[in-house]
Amino acid sequence: MRNGEKVNILLVDDQPAKLLSYEAILRDIGENLVRASSARQALEHLLRMEIAVVLTDVCRPELDGFELAAMIRNDPRFRKTAIIFVSAIPLTDMDRLRGYEIGAVDYVPVPIIPDVLRTKVKVFAELYRKSRQLEQLNAELQRRIAERTAELERSNRRLQDSEDRRVLALAAAKMGSWDWDLVQGSCVWDAGQRQIFGVDPASFEIALSNVRKLVNGSDWKLICRLLKRARRDGGSYQAEFRVRHPNGSVRWCLGTATASKDAAGRISRIRGVTMDITERKEAEDRQSLLAREVDHRTKNALAVVHAIVSLTRAEDIEQFSAAVEGRIQALARAHNLLSESRWRGAKIADLIQGELAPYRTLNLERVRISGKNLSLHPSVVQTLALAFHELATNAAKYGALSVPSGSVQVTWELRDDQLELRWVERGGPPSKPKAQGGFGIRVIKAGVETQLAGIVEFDWRHDGLQCAIRVPSRPKMELLDNFADSVRNSSTRYSDPLEAERRIQIPLVEDESLIGMMMNQTVGNSTSTW
Repeated sequence: MRNGEKVNILLVDDQPAKLLSYEAILRDIGENLVRASSARQALEHLLRMEIAVVLTDVCRPELDGFELAAMIRNDPRFRKTAIIFVSAIPLTDMDRLRGYEIGAVDYVPVPIIPDVLRTKVKVFAELYRKSRQLEQLNAELQRRIAERTAELERSNRRLQDSEDRRVLALAAAKMGSWDWDLVQGSCVWDAGQRQIFGVDPASFEIALSNVRKLVNGSDWKLICRLLKRARRDGGSYQAEFRVRHPNGSVRWCLGTATASKDAAGRISRIRGVTMDITERKEAEDRQSLLAREVDHRTKNALAVVHAIVSLTRAEDIEQFSAAVEGRIQALARAHNLLSESRWRGAKIADLIQGELAPYRTLNLERVRISGKNLSLHPSVVQTLALAFHELATNAAKYGALSVPSGSVQVTWELRDDQLELRWVERGGPPSKPKAQGGFGIRVIKAGVETQLAGIVEFDWRHDGLQCAIRVPSRPKMELLDNFADSVRNSSTRYSDPLEAERRIQIPLVEDESLIGMMMNQTVGNSTSTW
């Protein structure tokens, strides 16, 4: 309700003349005057509109003023409606007390003094208007408070959601945050920061002296230089450093710090984020190691191919080409098996089947393999692949696989930490060892005995060759011991001291037998190959 807005004044009397006189007296106060000639009509008006003041006669034949007032006050909506009694008869104190008890606010005796009646009605009308305005203001204030409260709750929820997302993002990225108040001299760490440094939130005191104990010495100097620069010049800085947990483990971290200024333009705070990059560092180290390993293996593979080409002997170019191609294909098949397992090893059955597959014709019984499902160490795969390739090639040219009636059986078993393999040929022409030993035999013996520290035994029988190969199930690094023994024994190799002086002993250290054979051939027979 606005200022100046008219309110309703209800005039109740059973005599029309009195109602007319009330209207004449109150017409000048500028309010809406509503007439009711009975209590029923008065109640109807009260139900249809808001009434500010009720002016009613005490004595009426239907319901007297007291009873009407009691009915009005029984409705909660009209508990505060002003009721003025008009009485033409003298009222006792008991009558007045009764009127006040049921809700009357004033009395007007008859004869009515117009100015008095106008003043009283005008005061109560204005009081009603102010009360309504105050109620509206209170309602508006409550509405605004409710809206503001709801907005604050929404803002708090958004802020909490943002904080939850920040904490979740920091946790997912293994990050923590810190805030250093330069004015107060205090520093606050969140849970992620404490976790990265591996400290107990309940017992660890955030102080430079305590943090210094956890950071690598040289890294701490770098951090101090950057923090001093941030305090002096502002800006953002980033550095990698190492943290040693109380349990002894070391973590790599990436720290970012940003300086902020206050209203006076002074640098007052330094905030930062710390990220645990240990896994990234380890991945970089693994990647670097893998790159070096790939580079080594690539060079080694090319060197082995070079050795094969250099050492292969044949009567004509076609035989030479076939021999070289077969040996390189054997290496390629072994490499494929290792690549499929990501260089974790290769199954021995797959290796042998790959070398003997070209000779398994329609007669499946001609080539048989049997043994447990074993996986070979990567360092063994290439050597055994070449060994079985040479055995298969020899069998196809001169042994059991050179005649239709011949057969080959390959078996293996694990016994006393040694892998024992047997190559047995049957039904072929009589086998005869070569006087000097062919290239294939030298490849097998050099690879198995020298490179793998194993044993090779050849048995040249009447019905075919038999070969037994025994290698450690887990390759051992015995190369340095063998090399030391070779150096110690090299001076006693010749019975004649003068001969020993004339011949220079050059030990060759090479983990690939074929490359060692090629180097031995290149520098001369005076060398020892390992």
